[in-house]
Amino acid sequence: MGWDAWFTLGVVAIILGVLVFTRVSPDVAMVGGVTLLLVAGVLTPEGALAGLANEGMVTVGVLYVVVAGLETTGGTAWIVQRLLGRPRTVLQALVSMMAPVAAVSAFLNNTPVVAMFLPAVNDWAKQHRIPVSKLMIPLSYAAIFGGVCSLIGTSTNLVVNGLVQDQLDRPALGMFDIAWVGLPCALVGAAFMVLLSGRLLPDRRPAISQMGDPREYTVEMLIETGSPLVGKTIEQAGLRQLPGVYLAEIDREGQILPAVSPQERLRADDRLVFVGIVESIVDLQKIRGLKPATDQVFKLDAPRARRCLIEAVVSGSCPVNGQTIRDGRFRTNYNAVVIAVGRSGERIRKKIGDIVLQAGDTLLLEAHPSFVEQQRNSRDFYLVSRVENSNPPLHERTVVAVLIMLAMIVVVTVEWMSMLQAAMLAAGLMIISRCCTTSIARRSVDWQVLLAIAASFGIGRALQSTGAAAYCAHQLIGMAQGEPWVTLAVVYGVTLLLTELITNNAAAVLVFPIAMAAAQDLGVSTMPFIMVVMIAASCGFATPLGYQTHMMVYGPGGYRFSDFLRIGIPLDILMWVTATLVTPLAFPFRGPG
Repeated sequence: MGWDAWFTLGVVAIILGVLVFTRVSPDVAMVGGVTLLLVAGVLTPEGALAGLANEGMVTVGVLYVVVAGLETTGGTAWIVQRLLGRPRTVLQALVSMMAPVAAVSAFLNNTPVVAMFLPAVNDWAKQHRIPVSKLMIPLSYAAIFGGVCSLIGTSTNLVVNGLVQDQLDRPALGMFDIAWVGLPCALVGAAFMVLLSGRLLPDRRPAISQMGDPREYTVEMLIETGSPLVGKTIEQAGLRQLPGVYLAEIDREGQILPAVSPQERLRADDRLVFVGIVESIVDLQKIRGLKPATDQVFKLDAPRARRCLIEAVVSGSCPVNGQTIRDGRFRTNYNAVVIAVGRSGERIRKKIGDIVLQAGDTLLLEAHPSFVEQQRNSRDFYLVSRVENSNPPLHERTVVAVLIMLAMIVVVTVEWMSMLQAAMLAAGLMIISRCCTTSIARRSVDWQVLLAIAASFGIGRALQSTGAAAYCAHQLIGMAQGEPWVTLAVVYGVTLLLTELITNNAAAVLVFPIAMAAAQDLGVSTMPFIMVVMIAASCGFATPLGYQTHMMVYGPGGYRFSDFLRIGIPLDILMWVTATLVTPLAFPFRGPG
């Protein structure tokens, strides 16, 4: 190997060290590594930036817009209700989540599956007081388990199938040929997650479940006529154990029902009085069939889809100070509606319009985002800040958003379009049909994830172009000494190692010709080696670098690099052993091919 290959290996080692032993985010570490390779001349500018034009990276970015349409219309809540259920324990939640994710991933590329389920699982975990860190890695892993059960489950399988046709001059693999190995691996992996993930995954809860918040609001929500909540009990409606908020009482036709029983059935026009923190009030706004009890929200100038929640602290010089919200004509003066009032943790037992405002009161407002800029330097308020992700859901467009998503899945499954084409078309339809606005679409893209994915392609290209990856692969396979079982195990191990470092597709492309040469030298069938390359190139669990879905769940799960090592290394070994044992049984060394 030349100096450039050794330099590249050194940079990879530095990146891994930074990710393992520090809290530097993956995008910073990865971009830093690419910068070193670029400055040293190992990578050309085109090679360093190649990841930015990679189809997989762009597909992930576009899928964020599709998911934004689902979130904005309440489509994620629809997914939760239909597929995930109401678990009572973390174990039940794990099984309830992994089963449908794996099943869908067998027939759809796992990247859009994770993109679709990620916000739904996040909201679902919060609703049922389950640490999201217990579910995000299993979400990514479950998508991979399903992906190795069919030819179209992952892009890696399609890449290897293309290599089989081009380099071996043989017919394409069957749709479920890989399932003979993939299904046993998926079952073993799922059993591992169910039995041990509770011990190996961290328990990191959001701050709202750890401590109280002095900005506690009292807010009234109304059960709409025709709401899907009508006739359900408090518990069935999912209103009993919401994190950070509790149902204090129900006002039913002027009769107050305090200390509401979980078995109390909801009726149309019930006014539900909740007490909680701002993040939880945002969650209440997203529940279909609930709306703010004040009718003032429907009198604002801006369309409701373009509004958001804003917190503002009343100053001593505010014209409304000392007056009721109604008498002070708050909506008329500020084009904003007061949803709730917080007063030093004190519960205010009055209807919103009858509350007399005091200096220091924190108002939760529904208004156009321009309110923040207009009032930021105003003497009427001490502090004005926007509540993130608080746009009211467009429930009337839920069906449209879900149909767009399902259409995207269908056209990809029947191979009418590539994943990128279908995702871009779906994202455009989300905006055209007003399921989400262009501003929401822009904000929805997670640039940290995209930068990390793009940088990983640059590092992978350096490992390939310098010959470092090929040299390491040849050396390791040469250690097998002519024994088919041992050679098969080494091929899997080499593919797995490269998957963890240079992404799945690059690993498959790199190892495939080496594995085929090894099979021909041994005089055995190439099918077992084709299968282990496909499985190993997808089943990299020990680092977030090996698969883009791992990068997608890294931030939302609040993970550190070491979290992947802790659960991923034993799972890698388990899958390695399983695939090496099962593959020759399903595809004998002396069989055809």
